[in-house]
Amino acid sequence: MSDDDDFMQASDDENYDFEYEDDDDAEQGGDVDVENKYYNAKQMKVDSPEDAIEEFLSVPALEKEKGDWGFKGLKQAIKLEFKLGRYEKTVEHYNELLTYVKSAVTRNYSEKSINNMLDFIEKNAEDAAANECLEQFYSKTLESFQATNNERLWLSTSTKLARLYLAQKDYPRLTAKARELHTACLKEDGTEDPSKGTYSMEAYALEIQMYAETRNNKRLKGLYEKALSVRSAVPHPKIMGVIRECGGKMYMSEEDWKKAQSDFFESFRNYDEAGSLQRIQVLKYLVLTTMLMGSDINPFDSQETKPYKNDPRIAAMTELVDAYQRDDITQYENVLKKNQDLLADPFIAENIDEVTRNMRTKAVVKLVAPYTRFRLDFIAKRLSISIAEVQDIVGFLIMDKRLRGSINQDAGTVEIESRADQDRMHAVADWTTAIRSLAMFVLNEGEGFKSDDMGAFGDSGMAPSLAMGGPDALLSSQRTTTNAGRRKGNRATGK
Repeated sequence: MSDDDDFMQASDDENYDFEYEDDDDAEQGGDVDVENKYYNAKQMKVDSPEDAIEEFLSVPALEKEKGDWGFKGLKQAIKLEFKLGRYEKTVEHYNELLTYVKSAVTRNYSEKSINNMLDFIEKNAEDAAANECLEQFYSKTLESFQATNNERLWLSTSTKLARLYLAQKDYPRLTAKARELHTACLKEDGTEDPSKGTYSMEAYALEIQMYAETRNNKRLKGLYEKALSVRSAVPHPKIMGVIRECGGKMYMSEEDWKKAQSDFFESFRNYDEAGSLQRIQVLKYLVLTTMLMGSDINPFDSQETKPYKNDPRIAAMTELVDAYQRDDITQYENVLKKNQDLLADPFIAENIDEVTRNMRTKAVVKLVAPYTRFRLDFIAKRLSISIAEVQDIVGFLIMDKRLRGSINQDAGTVEIESRADQDRMHAVADWTTAIRSLAMFVLNEGEGFKSDDMGAFGDSGMAPSLAMGGPDALLSSQRTTTNAGRRKGNRATGK
């Protein structure tokens, strides 16, 4: 059994290097007394961790020169001290451990042991003091391995430190560390080094997350496009999951639902391949985007998402999209009320309002279709929303010309124009436009009035007024002449 087995599980998704089996206990040779003391201490770890720490720390002193048993004893003591919250002692003994990596143990063994140690500390850092201790571990490691020119471990540790800065929202130091990583991933001629492409891509992913959190879409978009253009490396699927997730959120803020849906699907697929639990959250985002698109395609029809259709963790989102596609506002509202935990995710909470508004807008249109006049409070009661929101929705529908009518705010009513009235008004408007066009054509394109025609007007001076008045005057004159003739005829007949 490895001396790390009691503390370390398989490396999580954050560690992208190959893992090696820790064969500390299979070491051959060594002083029998030192070996017995080490194994005796291991037996005490569970029942008496304090005593075990003392035993482990006494192992290095028994060696004439620094060797494997002292290195292993320090590792065990450090892990126990960290678990007990003795952070100052942990850092002190970690500094001592780093002195072994220069000559006492092999390069490969020290590298994978330090990586495992940092993973252990990272997984178990649960408060501010523990994170401060973790940061010191990273800093000490960088100093040590930069001096020994172990570039791979320096890159790995720098990436972990940048990840810690992101978790702490320490954006200035994250920016500086990401810049260091990008520089370290270049060749001497300034081109990207394919052998370090994974570290470069993760640096991009960390920066993209930072700009997503700070809502700096301009910088986010530039880095997002640059990261997707990198062809010198095959990144870990979790890295691509992060990049695509942030891209989807970026497109959502731009209301580009189609591109957002595409990115969320790619993010889900990558997270699923990496075995990351984040795939469930991104799948919720994918369902949300489908509703915002107004798509009739069920997001669970694809081969990748189908296995999660009945997953209880996304049951609420499944019910929401089903109600949305059936225009069932009642069911939609009930699902939201029963699953308030959905709104615990700030991104969902921010965008679900748009989906809800779309649902309520469609419900208002369907509800008022048979009426020519209705009260705002009637709609509010039927949809269980405020009168102010109903008025806002109706106002939007009128402005969007999806509803023809007017709101009487004082009476709290809405008058809908009848279709017959609308058709008649359109016909009159079209007829008037046609008459005006005809008159304009006669005056502008014809031969105009002849002198004899001018005399027909007599001395009334009407011709000049017609010339001044244009087509409207002509129409007015025609109506006057016709009416006058009708009145003369009436008098003539005694009518």
